[in-house]
Amino acid sequence: MTTLLEARVADAGTSVPGLGLAVYDSQDRKVYEHMVGDFAPDRRVAVASASKMIAGTVLFEVIRQGHLSLDSTTGQMLGWSGDKANITLRHLLSFTSGLQNEHLCTVQAGITLADCVATIASTNPVAPPGTRFDYGSTHLHVAARMAEVTTGKSWNTLFRETLATPLGLPEDVTYFTRPRQAQGITNPLIAGGLRTSMNEYAPLFALVFHKGRQAGREVGTPELFDAQAREPFPGVVIGNSPVKDLSLPFRYGLTAWLQCATPAEGCDVISSPGAFGWTPWMDREAGYYAILGMQLDRQDEGVVGFSVNLSGELQPLIRAALGR
Repeated sequence: MTTLLEARVADAGTSVPGLGLAVYDSQDRKVYEHMVGDFAPDRRVAVASASKMIAGTVLFEVIRQGHLSLDSTTGQMLGWSGDKANITLRHLLSFTSGLQNEHLCTVQAGITLADCVATIASTNPVAPPGTRFDYGSTHLHVAARMAEVTTGKSWNTLFRETLATPLGLPEDVTYFTRPRQAQGITNPLIAGGLRTSMNEYAPLFALVFHKGRQAGREVGTPELFDAQAREPFPGVVIGNSPVKDLSLPFRYGLTAWLQCATPAEGCDVISSPGAFGWTPWMDREAGYYAILGMQLDRQDEGVVGFSVNLSGELQPLIRAALGR
């Protein structure tokens, strides 16, 4: 693994100044760690779309507490009308809501998440709910607003109470509108606004690996984490999809990419790679989870391709090292 990491960074030249890999076994022991170049395990960066799976964990806890269900609708929770009133939380978490997948308000600091979602509510949908997959930021913005309305708490308060405080994470580990600049907390980018380090992301990711039951903590339910690893609407048309652009066959569950041949039945390998290269994944069958940490300056298919392809090369090496 070390040879591969160093070779890939060397091959990439100045476009990849550094990265790190940490691997944890099913007992949460760090069994491998290696840094290349200028990266470090305690360096806090914007993790982009690796924020999505953590947001899903917060929402699973809101469901466990009885405030929402996967079948809660925007009509019930937000007062939306027409066809958009039938959008469920399940649609939103699987990016099959039929909403336009992006809106500029999601990266606008100085407004509230409620302001942005009100703007999203006025846009025209691109498809009926449950018929089209479009990867993007609007879906989770709406989901988070449903959680805010039903609990009476802001998104970052929910994140802090549900995950950050129980795990002992500092105040600076939070969701921002512009995470690279650590700016804006009233309209946090739910789909990509988390700032954290590898060491701080690990306990968040461990909770997902253990399906919300870890070290005496209970977050969400095992059934919700099982649902996360299944594609809820297998017959959807694939619209915007960064993995399709990379010619990869992955499908999508609830805030997680599914890396297996039977996504409708469930996958042991799920992931949440981000636009700046940060790529966490887990393999429950092999008994490990891993974090490929980096924050690259470019934000394009080349960055995502680099990190996703590298994670794919690493997976059989990790399984072999663990004797799987």
